[in-house]
Amino acid sequence: MLNATDYVTPALEILDTRILRVDPETKKARTIVDTISDNAANAGIVIGGRAMRPQDVDMRWMGAIVSRNAEVEETGLGAGVLNHPARGIAWLANRLASYGERIDARQIVLAGSFIRPVEARHGDTIVADFGPQGTVSCFFE
Repeated sequence: MLNATDYVTPALEILDTRILRVDPETKKARTIVDTISDNAANAGIVIGGRAMRPQDVDMRWMGAIVSRNAEVEETGLGAGVLNHPARGIAWLANRLASYGERIDARQIVLAGSFIRPVEARHGDTIVADFGPQGTVSCFFE
């Protein structure tokens, strides 16, 4: 998996929930499993920081401090993704192969999040400080 990867870089996934938070029929709150199974959250990604060869960084220790409007909201380490971010990508590649599909060359793939979602409202700035790997930020109008 790592040998097939050109580079890794810090990223933020922008979520836009397209499902109702409460099921109108059952009145039960939707769970993260509902969102994932519906693939109902991805709206885009922001890539930044420093691109690195995967062999040049211990991704288990690659971490971030994520702030909203200069207040720390979340922190985490890459080990929070199946103990190593590459494991999620390997799982995806194997799962796709079972359907005769594959991850194409030059395709951008997110390994999975090691923090909980941080809600962004109108006027918020989200900054993810990955330390030596750089910073990724975005402003929501």
